[in-house]
Amino acid sequence: MKKHVLSTRLWHWVNAAAIIVLFMTGLNISNAHRYLYWGDYGFDPKDAWLGVIKFPGWATIPQHYNLALARDWHTTAAWPFGVGLLFIWVAMLVNGHFRRDLTTTPRDWTPGAVISSIKAHSGDAAAQGYNPVQRILYGMVFGVLLPLMLFTGLAISPGFQAAAPWLLDVLGGRQSARSLHFIAAWGIFGFFVIHIVLALIDWRLILEMFTGGRRADAAAPPAPAPAPPEPDAMPPEDGAPAHG
Repeated sequence: MKKHVLSTRLWHWVNAAAIIVLFMTGLNISNAHRYLYWGDYGFDPKDAWLGVIKFPGWATIPQHYNLALARDWHTTAAWPFGVGLLFIWVAMLVNGHFRRDLTTTPRDWTPGAVISSIKAHSGDAAAQGYNPVQRILYGMVFGVLLPLMLFTGLAISPGFQAAAPWLLDVLGGRQSARSLHFIAAWGIFGFFVIHIVLALIDWRLILEMFTGGRRADAAAPPAPAPAPPEPDAMPPEDGAPAHG
């Protein structure tokens, strides 16, 4: 049985490309106004809860300040990101990936389980399925950060606001949605960095995302039946003299 089914692998690479474009264009968009607020309105830097640095051109798409072009790229990449997120959630629920690999128990959240998971991330640990830390991190990404990115992005999109004005109310206003969008983006970036570092530590993780790998708990071939005992080793029948 494959460790990563085909639907997961396809989504992984498409989503990775979409997130890279979204993040780099988002940095370009951030350069237009480098302050974050809570509520509905925010224009004065003195009312901001956070002032963001000006990101260099090499870290943005395009690699110079161009708000209109950055927004076009951002909107284009948002489509495979949003459709892909819906697709992977349906796929994970149908094929059992979420239930089997990503659901956690209270025991997974204990310090002992976390420490053991970190220590075990070596050798053949990658072939043994998801450990508690991985289940917690992937659960947070799939269940919180990615959906938050999608819904906050829709909320601050002028084209979507008319269709679902209630979404801004749920998120606390346009500027709150913008701040949450920023927080979710950097949360995903942090996960992305950790994900890449751990994958480079064990290159098999990258290979498995192409080939699918093999689950450690897949059914192993049955062991051969034990050979019958040698005649001399068999106990004597009742009443029969022993050899020797």
